[in-house]
Amino acid sequence: MRATVLIAGPTASGKSGLALALARHFGGVVINADSMQVYGRLRILTARPDAAAEAAAPHRLYGVLAPDEVCSAARWASMARAEIAAAHEAGRLAVVVGGTGLYFHALTEGLSDLPAVDPAVRQGLAAELAALGAPALHARLAGIDPALAARLKPGDSQRILRGLEIHAGTGRPLSSWQAATAGDAPDIGLVARYVVAPPRPLLLQRIRLRLEQMAAEGAIEEARAVAALGLDALAPAAKAIGLRPFAAHAAGEIPLAAAIERAEIETRQYAKRQMTWARGRMADWDWLGGAQETERIIGEIERKIREPGLTTQS
Repeated sequence: MRATVLIAGPTASGKSGLALALARHFGGVVINADSMQVYGRLRILTARPDAAAEAAAPHRLYGVLAPDEVCSAARWASMARAEIAAAHEAGRLAVVVGGTGLYFHALTEGLSDLPAVDPAVRQGLAAELAALGAPALHARLAGIDPALAARLKPGDSQRILRGLEIHAGTGRPLSSWQAATAGDAPDIGLVARYVVAPPRPLLLQRIRLRLEQMAAEGAIEEARAVAALGLDALAPAAKAIGLRPFAAHAAGEIPLAAAIERAEIETRQYAKRQMTWARGRMADWDWLGGAQETERIIGEIERKIREPGLTTQS
């Protein structure tokens, strides 16, 4: 079998449950497409699949990187293609699931071939960030790459630094590099693409319940342990949703109710960004009102897998 299903959607939408159901039905492999779930030490805070889910079907690319590593979309896409190929070689359906839209874009469309930039350039810019603040660097970015700056919030320090370092290292705006395609992405035997998007009231309810469950299952202790690592503030893992408020509670700085409230605000904002991306970049995917449509989806995928020309035997 050479078939792949993609499942995207906002956090707490139920997409992981759908992916597991498909993997169990088809004897498939679940492959992570979430930029935070790739990191170890963050199982609870990033809502990674639990031990029962991992025992029910093979799971790949979960917790595979140290928290101080950087996982770019290009790096993830390379790892994901290797896992997809391994699943196909074993005759299994590859079920790629997650909430990071750029990862799916990198997998299916490819990315611009960005040149390497001297690390000293980023280090210098990071020092300026610490001294001047993200809004000041955002204003500078607006002067050299207005198209990119218009897409970024003044507090998005990581992406602002990336835009400035690419321009400093190449003399060319990052938006210009991004406009150039990297060529056709490798064929992954794609048979279906879904966005799980529950009604907003239900999604917000699920977010709140998940955070309360996280707090009860060890998120506070996990946040304390990750905070003790002393991660660079610019490290992607240091920006995990809920990490800072739960770490603040662990340190005795704020009560638990306040930590959950702050984490809930962060999560809602993140879900909104995920939905904005999906509406703009995934409008032609099959949108689901929730994971309750599992039986229909299973039948749909079964038909597509049997269609001549869509998949090949390996």
